[in-house]
Amino acid sequence: MSDQSLEATFAEFETLFANTDSLVRVVLSGRRRNMQTPNERIDIRPVALKDGLAIQVSHSDGRQMTSKNYAPSEAPFGQLLRAGYANVLLEHTQGSLALRITKKGEALVHRESGVREQDLSHDRTKSRLLDASDPFLIAVGISDAKGHVKPSKMDKYKQVEEFLRLLMPTLTSAISAGHIHKASESNPLTIVDLGCGHAYLTFAAHQYLRAQGVAVKVIGIDVRGAARDRNNEIARQLGIDKTIEFRAEEIADTTLGSADISIALHACDTATDDAIAWSVNADVKLALIAPCCHHDIQAQMNEIPEPWSLLTRNGIMKERLGDLLTDALRMQIMKLRGYRVEAIEFVGGEHTPRNLMIRAVKTGAIADAGDEAKYEQMLTLWKVKPALATLLNR
Repeated sequence: MSDQSLEATFAEFETLFANTDSLVRVVLSGRRRNMQTPNERIDIRPVALKDGLAIQVSHSDGRQMTSKNYAPSEAPFGQLLRAGYANVLLEHTQGSLALRITKKGEALVHRESGVREQDLSHDRTKSRLLDASDPFLIAVGISDAKGHVKPSKMDKYKQVEEFLRLLMPTLTSAISAGHIHKASESNPLTIVDLGCGHAYLTFAAHQYLRAQGVAVKVIGIDVRGAARDRNNEIARQLGIDKTIEFRAEEIADTTLGSADISIALHACDTATDDAIAWSVNADVKLALIAPCCHHDIQAQMNEIPEPWSLLTRNGIMKERLGDLLTDALRMQIMKLRGYRVEAIEFVGGEHTPRNLMIRAVKTGAIADAGDEAKYEQMLTLWKVKPALATLLNR
């Protein structure tokens, strides 16, 4: 690993990129401190078209992968290189060049030598993070005994896959920024799945992160004793019960005292608030929360401020507005508690109608008076009291 000026590193990347005969691929990911990136991740590679060589630029917005082809001289590589990404990897036929930009804006560069081959095919089958024949997928019922995803479970399989595509770069970015410690077998990252149910996501996070060399201890929390017993037996059969366990507890009353990462996928109504409240109180460093139904705030929306009745007089629109209001207040409360919070769509609506995710990283940043004032103004305007605020003020 070497340390050199950022612009000099960018120039080296641009020189390697310009040599399309040896370029294999480029990946840009993560986010530099106090900067916004246009997408979660950018993948760039040369492709062979009928008219000749082109540069394919692909990005995921958390919902789907979008690709666009450019003439080599027109590819916006220099612009993307300076677009706020914290991690850049360029692979060429003779090796690779990797860059990590620190919180102070310093360039940490790593070079490797080794032979790589170009793949110029235009249409490639989307790589899967989870092999359908993985024993855990068979054990939890997503795949059949022959290792094929069951048609009835395809949406669940894709949902879990997309979550993992989001989890890894988010975790890597948080570790690079110093918000989460780097894991080791003696000090693994603790991950809790709040409201784990059949534990599709719990097992997937454990197996995928372990396969990526990330030491983790995973705990699944669900109120049902039958779910605990079933999931613990699956863990025992898979031989992973030392690093994954399940407990039958209410989220609000779990005996688990702390965790580095919390996840909650579609906990119903105020169970999502229980998950967020536990995460905040436990000083969780990274929370990934996908809310489900939003009845609590909707039931309080009785005195509608004008001219909002144009929306709320239509039942389905009032319901959707209630969803947005609920999650906006949840996010603002987390921001007031020292989290950097974003709302993203993590899987396509064709797979689940509940595809919004709250992603929160504990930075410890102190919210200003304006943030507090906006929150109070929203409560006054709509005459609502978020369940999350009540839970955190107990």
